[in-house]
Amino acid sequence: MAKSVDDLASSEQPGSQDTADLVAREEQVFGENPLEVRESDHYTFEYVGGFVEKWDELIDWKKRYQSEGSFFIDQLKARGVRSVLDVATGTGFHSVRLLEEGFDAVSADGSPQMLAKAFSNGLTYGGHILRVVHADWRWLNRDVHGEYDAIICLGNSFTHLFSERDRRKALAEFYAMLKHDGVLIIDQRNYDSILDNGFSSKHTYYYAGEDVSAEPDYIDEGLARFKYTFPDKSEFFLNMYPLRKNYTRRLMREVGFQRIDTYGDFQETYHDAEPDFFIHVAEKKYRPDEELSDVYSTAVHTARDYYNSEDADNFYYHVWGGNDIHIGLYQTPDEDIDSASRRTVERMAAKVDITPETRILDIGSGYGGAARYLAATYGCKVSCLNLSEVENGRNLEFTRAAGLAELIEVKDGSFEDIPFQDNAFDIVWSQDAILHSGDRERVLEEVSRVLRGGGSFIFTDPMAADGAKLKDLGSILDRLNLETMGSPGFYRRELARLGLQNFDFEDLTEFLAVHYGRVLEVLEGREAELADWISDEYRTKMKTGLKNWVAGGKAGNLAWGIIHARA
Repeated sequence: MAKSVDDLASSEQPGSQDTADLVAREEQVFGENPLEVRESDHYTFEYVGGFVEKWDELIDWKKRYQSEGSFFIDQLKARGVRSVLDVATGTGFHSVRLLEEGFDAVSADGSPQMLAKAFSNGLTYGGHILRVVHADWRWLNRDVHGEYDAIICLGNSFTHLFSERDRRKALAEFYAMLKHDGVLIIDQRNYDSILDNGFSSKHTYYYAGEDVSAEPDYIDEGLARFKYTFPDKSEFFLNMYPLRKNYTRRLMREVGFQRIDTYGDFQETYHDAEPDFFIHVAEKKYRPDEELSDVYSTAVHTARDYYNSEDADNFYYHVWGGNDIHIGLYQTPDEDIDSASRRTVERMAAKVDITPETRILDIGSGYGGAARYLAATYGCKVSCLNLSEVENGRNLEFTRAAGLAELIEVKDGSFEDIPFQDNAFDIVWSQDAILHSGDRERVLEEVSRVLRGGGSFIFTDPMAADGAKLKDLGSILDRLNLETMGSPGFYRRELARLGLQNFDFEDLTEFLAVHYGRVLEVLEGREAELADWISDEYRTKMKTGLKNWVAGGKAGNLAWGIIHARA
């Protein structure tokens, strides 16, 4: 199955020159303009002999062993893994660790120089004989045989693929080579932070060598060119594709992985801008619809727990109106919250064509106020999807009392994994719910999937104003346990990517501060009465949160309104 190191000098890989020349060459070749080098195969020209020989100075095995700890080993052992394919062996750090821990490991790489060094390192560190395979990920099933409990692709290696077609093909090969309940682990640099905020590094986890540096020489949305400088002043470069975190997660889902947990520098909780690296742990195990709650994102789990709490249920029921729990359109500053909130529903409904034959999906439906209005007014059928079982219970109760049970169904679930078939709905509707997702791109993809051709997606969402600074949203994000918010520009861009056109945003931001101010006024005016239902701690935090929303709205940092796009 595996080629020996002696064989590597005579083996050839599609798209590369004779590997004997590659092993021997000491100088990197990027041509006249290195910034134009954006090809998946070029990495074989970048890992020249001199660079490979210095690579372990950059990694520093001992320090990486200490900083990484047993994270990957624990992930594998927790899933009962025995056989592991290391598809980005590099100089062998993780392959050796796997053998030390008793795993049955095969070591693959597309660079013969790296494989030769890895084989040597295996002998040096513990006398291990690595089973090495010269392989191209895009044809992994051709180059490597068998199925594995786990595949690991570490060291920011997946970023060498510049073509989306190549990335999809490689992931499909990984998926095919895993056993039915196997796991794939891929890591990547935090390119989101580099692209959005500039480069910084704690130099702690991945590149821990002393007196060496790995810093960007050039960055744009399609190229991350890194310069590696060593103590002898020698410099080498790698041209890589700057993968964004949620883009990588999306590709993994589309290949078939359902549960994907993403860690930041080996931590489960983190702020997106903080980690140097992200680690994606993706399970191949198929989960039926009734088990999808196990794969909710952290943000969705947080929202579910919050809305299921007794305090939250009592607050939204007794203070917010218990019917429509979203931002309202006020004719006067002291208007009833429920009347103003119902006006938002009416305004939205007037923007779309609804008949008794129209099928509507309300994602994040809360207590079902909008669904009951739509069903009663137009005679249409509405499916309510909501993650809070407590709210869904009230929705069912109110719907039955209104005599609308034949027109309205209520389903537990997350809009990150909508449990309905493709092209099932004429209208997807949502009010002030999508902000709770930690993966809004995923929500929009799911909406696009279930929406029929020519259908409408109409929704409201509390958003960051286009151009708002993250630091100006800190108090609101902290209160919601979120890292980011959407914005009008974000929704316009992402919906266009998914083919939803004729984007229309009716800017109603002026009502955001009015609404939260009105809710705050009611809460403070009824505190003595509400003390019997809502805890002091919750009321105190809620008052602080409402004040932050009011301040953010008045400062121009927030946006809100009705967005309508058509498939």
